[in-house]
Amino acid sequence: MLSLKNKYEVELNEVENMPNQVVKAYVLIVTAIGKELDVVGFLKQFPEIKETNAVYGEYDVIGVAEVEDLNKLNSLMSKIRKNPSILKTVTLISM
Repeated sequence: MLSLKNKYEVELNEVENMPNQVVKAYVLIVTAIGKELDVVGFLKQFPEIKETNAVYGEYDVIGVAEVEDLNKLNSLMSKIRKNPSILKTVTLISM
């Protein structure tokens, strides 16, 4: 169950009957101008980020995260969003 904590953070409660499997998410990132490769390097410091690429288009960087559960994804995203070169993130959780 999700509940809104504030404008930028979501509280994730345990989901019953969810099998123990890896949660995979695609992280779409808008960076400050010229900071794309810096953000790619920044993301590589997180072992949960399995792949990251600078891209052209509406988003500047795409990362692929794999974590044990939604709470760990929330924690990872909180760390990532603290980077001042990251202006916006969109997280897409794979089904």
